[in-house]
Parts: sequence; C-alpha cells; structure tokens
Amino acid sequence: MFTGLVGRRGTWLGLSRGGGGAVARLGCPPWPDGPLEPGESVAVQGCCLTVAAVRPDGFDADVLDETLRATALGDLAPGAAANLERALRVSGRLGGHLVQGHVDATARLEAVDRAGRDWRLRLRLGGPEARYVVYKGSVALDGVSLTVSAVPAPGVFEVNVIPTTWRETSLSERRPGDRLNVETDVVARYVESLLAAPAGRPVTMELLRKAGFAGAEEN
Repeated sequence: MFTGLVGRRGTWLGLSRGGGGAVARLGCPPWPDGPLEPGESVAVQGCCLTVAAVRPDGFDADVLDETLRATALGDLAPGAAANLERALRVSGRLGGHLVQGHVDATARLEAVDRAGRDWRLRLRLGGPEARYVVYKGSVALDGVSLTVSAVPAPGVFEVNVIPTTWRETSLSERRPGDRLNVETDVVARYVESLLAAPAGRPVTMELLRKAGFAGAEEN
C-alpha cells in the first residue's frame, strides 16, 4: 500500500530483457529512512514493483509483460524522471490517499496550462475506469496523489498541481500526447461493488436498517 506522496524523484535508466522477462534499471538518491532491500515493494511511476537487486546508485526491479502492456512504463526513455515511493509503514502518515500501485489504465495528456502559481493538466481517460473519476475525488497520476479539480466532459478530467509537486515529480516532464498511469480511488470501487445488488437480494430500506445505515423511522 502507498499514499501517492513521492519519496524520491529517480531516473529511469532503461529496460532490459532476458530469461523470459524484463528488468527495469533505476537510479535514485539515498533514502532518508535507510537503504532499499531486495524483495521490498516500490511504486515506480505508480506501478508497484519488487526490488530485485540494490546498487549504490539505485536498484533493479522485475517487470511483468502484463505491467508493460497495461501501463506507460514502456514509454519512458533512458534518462527520464521516475516517481518513486516506498511502501507505507503501518505506523506511517497517510498524507495522500490509499494507493495500491495497481494501475487501472493510462490517460492521454491533452493540455498543460498555468493556473496562477499552479499547473493545470487536462487528461482524457476512456473505458469503464472513467466513472470512478469524480469532481473533488482522488486520483493517482504516475503515482502522484492528486485531487480532481474538474470533469468538463465524459472521459475528460483536470487536476491542479502545486509548484512543489511540479518541481519534485516527473509530472513536469509530461507533454500533451503523453500517456500517464492512472489509478482511480480504490474506495470508490469498493463502494460500487458493495452497492451492487446481489441476485435475489435488492438493496432496500429494511436491509439498510439492519445494516445500521438507516434509522428505525424515516422522515
């Protein structure tokens, strides 16, 4: 589990293939809470990857073909910035929102504009994932926790990025036409699943009362 608060702005050094798989090579500065360890999880551009090897200047991570198919990791060129976040400790602060590191889809960046001191990004997200992106809801873009500032049209949404986030993450390198990794709010997906009426048991006021979601009397 992650929070969408980028811990380090690393460098994507490249992707190599061999032995029937792929390995991502990343450079990153030292972590203040201790060095990485083989086997731990790190979110790379919002994708949860497992550290396969640790180097003094970075680390290697195994990458599934499915991950390359479903995300924009394969679009990164050597030398590109990469957002990195270590997994959340149980005792840590949840400063962003609950992020699993499981990319739902990629969104196409349509525009980047200034909005006062901030930057405004407009993205197009097709497919069923778009219904989970709502005004003032949470979304992770390339692993960065952001708040949806507008939904001007179906499948289109905007986020505002403050100067610190713009400076400290890879979002500042994105240009119109680029694909960004998107993870929608896991809470919204769970709520949708729970509200889906199972066969033969529709959601009724009586059911809601028994579950404690409605009072004994209705106004």
